[in-house]
Amino acid sequence: MDLLLTGGMVYNGKNFSKSDIFIQGGIVSIIEPHISSHFTKALEFNNLYIIPGFVDVHVHLREPGFSYKETIKSGTTAAASAGYTAVCSMPNLNPPPDSIENLKLKTDIIEHDAKIRVFPYASITKGQKGEGELVDFAALKDKVIAFSDDGRGVQSDDLMEKAMEQAVKYNCIIAAHCEDNSLICGGYIHDGKYAKEHGHKGICSASEYKQIERDLILAKRTGCRYHICHVSAKESIELIRKAKAEGVRVTAETAPHYLVLCEDNLQEDGRYKMNPPLRTAEDKKALVEGIKDGTIDIIATDHAPHSAEEKSKGLAGSMMGVVGLETAFPILYTNLVKKGVITLEKLIELMCINPRKIFGIDGGLEVGKSADIAILDLDRKYKINSSDFLSMGKSSPFDGMEVSGKNIMTICNGGIV
Repeated sequence: MDLLLTGGMVYNGKNFSKSDIFIQGGIVSIIEPHISSHFTKALEFNNLYIIPGFVDVHVHLREPGFSYKETIKSGTTAAASAGYTAVCSMPNLNPPPDSIENLKLKTDIIEHDAKIRVFPYASITKGQKGEGELVDFAALKDKVIAFSDDGRGVQSDDLMEKAMEQAVKYNCIIAAHCEDNSLICGGYIHDGKYAKEHGHKGICSASEYKQIERDLILAKRTGCRYHICHVSAKESIELIRKAKAEGVRVTAETAPHYLVLCEDNLQEDGRYKMNPPLRTAEDKKALVEGIKDGTIDIIATDHAPHSAEEKSKGLAGSMMGVVGLETAFPILYTNLVKKGVITLEKLIELMCINPRKIFGIDGGLEVGKSADIAILDLDRKYKINSSDFLSMGKSSPFDGMEVSGKNIMTICNGGIV
């Protein structure tokens, strides 16, 4: 249907101005003040903020294989409710998308059940093992957004270099979960003050940044487009900053929980357990500086739903991963924008603009593009209540937090979703 959106504060690529938007045939047709209305479907959004839909390049939709945790339908419904119009789904599945046949199991469900755009990853290695044999990049490259073994790092230097060479050959992105298994030593939270005081096994920051250091050398050597998932450590930030200055084709993401929380916030509760773990206040500060100066390009959620039982066994026994789609914007708006740490425009760059640019995702809020739009009430105040989540996963470290900013409508491909 054709839509006329009137009276909103519209993001124009740099800042906001009061404008109307006419969407025709799913495409943004006109953006200008006071579009005359003889349209059958006009919606008023006075004093609300209209932005390009959010894009999350790191979500776990759990289907096929783990639909008791989340389905493509439930995950994309949750995403749509929060203002996301596109998500990139990770390959931690059963079977993993390591072949055309296995990928089709996922894309068939996407085609039938997804409420918004879903772009699947293929795994880097067969069986998504982080070792062994590479997938067939040539066969998969046109059917996936990128290649990742998220959930585990590629352990072999030689194998990662060969993967990067394949990515260069076919102009693909390697999106790396950076974790050196030899440095984990049974840990499950950050190897810091809280772990020592409470008798927990810690994960050192070196398990992340040492593999990033290796990969940046390989990316420089090969010329690979290299994206680093869920950065959590201050040493990682320094390595990425230096590599960018040297011209390495590297981009990076972090997640809301690493920008707002740290080990000082830990409780004996599974909703504070994720991988990589919450690190120190110094790491959090470095990550905030990283988003401010462009070292970090994207904020993604690493939305990782598990069942209530799997998250009920405390820090030691719970599965790693928390949900984030339905809390990302209000948490970041409340804790970073309202406190003057970054501007709203910068947050839009990190959550809407850069993900599209880096991963080549079309749509947004520009004339001639597919209308993928979120409409926000920045003054809406409320308390996060995980029992209200549309995601099947309810484990969030932000449960009970007072926030401002709520998505009230999502338009994807020109339709209200």
